[in-house]
Amino acid sequence: MSGLPISGSPEKTRLLDMRNITKQFGVVKAVDNISIQLDAGEVLSLCGENGSGKSTLMKVLCGIYPFGTFDGEIYFSGEKLMAKGIRETEQKGIAIIHQELALVKQLSVLENMFLGNEWGQYGLLDTDQMYLRCQRMLAQVKLEIDPHTRVGELGLGQRQLVEIAKALNKQVRLLVLDEPTASLTESETEILLDIIRDLRNHDIACIYISHKLNEVRAISDKLCVIRDGQHIATRDARGVSEQEIIAMMVGRELTELFPPRQRQPGVEVLRVEHLSAWHPVNRHIKRVDDVSFNLHAGEVLGVAGLVGAGRTETMECLFGVYPGRWQGEVWLAEKRVNIVNCRDAMSHGMAMVPEDRKRDGIVPVMAVGSNITLAALSDFTSAGVINDAREQENIRQSIAKLKIKTTTSTLAIGRLSGGNQQKAILARCLLLKPKILILDEPTRGIDVGAKQEIYKLISQLAAQGMAVIVISSELPEVLGLSDRILVMHLGQLKACLKNDNLTQQQVMESALRSEIHV
Repeated sequence: MSGLPISGSPEKTRLLDMRNITKQFGVVKAVDNISIQLDAGEVLSLCGENGSGKSTLMKVLCGIYPFGTFDGEIYFSGEKLMAKGIRETEQKGIAIIHQELALVKQLSVLENMFLGNEWGQYGLLDTDQMYLRCQRMLAQVKLEIDPHTRVGELGLGQRQLVEIAKALNKQVRLLVLDEPTASLTESETEILLDIIRDLRNHDIACIYISHKLNEVRAISDKLCVIRDGQHIATRDARGVSEQEIIAMMVGRELTELFPPRQRQPGVEVLRVEHLSAWHPVNRHIKRVDDVSFNLHAGEVLGVAGLVGAGRTETMECLFGVYPGRWQGEVWLAEKRVNIVNCRDAMSHGMAMVPEDRKRDGIVPVMAVGSNITLAALSDFTSAGVINDAREQENIRQSIAKLKIKTTTSTLAIGRLSGGNQQKAILARCLLLKPKILILDEPTRGIDVGAKQEIYKLISQLAAQGMAVIVISSELPEVLGLSDRILVMHLGQLKACLKNDNLTQQQVMESALRSEIHV
């Protein structure tokens, strides 16, 4: 492997040197004169709030923003990198796994893994060798699925592992991981961290972007903090605490992450009885199995469980967006209702932030403001004409209330960071003034400062009498927010626990024990 030797460390090789990188969009500097260096076999964590410039910097590195569209220089393995596109950087050995996954759901795992990089000759594909190679790559990430499985049938966590296997298949020398564990369970996260440790042992470098600071400190050799597009500090990961990282990220010390829970839930606003749902394709498989629960005004109800537990499917049924067949009774304010689609749900005072914001939450080419008001346009319309001034005032208030980082409300929402897209979806839900708010992974891919703001907002909404359901794969989040916790496993509701100093261990034991305790 060619490259520049590291002074004082002859056994190491300087793999990446990004010098004085500046990237502008109009008059706004998304990245302002940032330099980073990385050695072969080194793990660098890139930390910063949503909108700080992390993803933009990585898009510069990977050729998504080609040479000539930014200022500064990039050297990779001792050679100046002047890539015109992502294919050139992949040929050099640089691969990126984006926060929003880019797999084609209609194709199989095998087809996705070799898409644009098929094996064969004389116009014929070597399907047998491709199949065996795909099996080996899946085994490396400990994913036990058939390569012919359609990606659309996989959960988000499984898709993330497929993306990693696909990157490893490209003979990667530098792997960029943008929020890689946002969709993974704890066991899947440990698999990923083990994969990164193994890559390090084979002199493969990684740039790791994550808001989960425990992972950052566990896996990194050093970390680089950027804020508002500027370099704040580069530190040895072993010599810095989580509180120090947070202070560098947000520019201030954070107080208690979760607001105190001092609520008195009111009357019952929702009751669900004997809800069952079947797999959209294989109708013999139950995704939700005879689930019953209730919800009160002013209550935060947490839903915990491993991936595949049926949490999302249960709430999709309630909101009328589950793609398969389901049955059960839904009572709102002691009145039985029939919810066929999301319009029915919204008419009954329900709103939902979906798990997959890219697929179900945003219209990427539409403006930030238009995405926010999309579900509430009737509130600004009279005789078929939209009151533009009133709509714009609501947009302005929503952006300010949720602190959405955008240069203008007319910017396409697809240009925002994932966390700011999430805030915009939440703003849209709040414009509906719902009585019941369902939040499916509400802080996935959101930095710690923004998390605190959303936790505070959830607490305020509950204090005002709104009933809130929070689905989260992060047990500390469920425990920190919820008054009661529904524990699900393999489609069944295993327990309904009052949150009186519950521990993560108690929740997991409830999920995995054989008997049901509701």
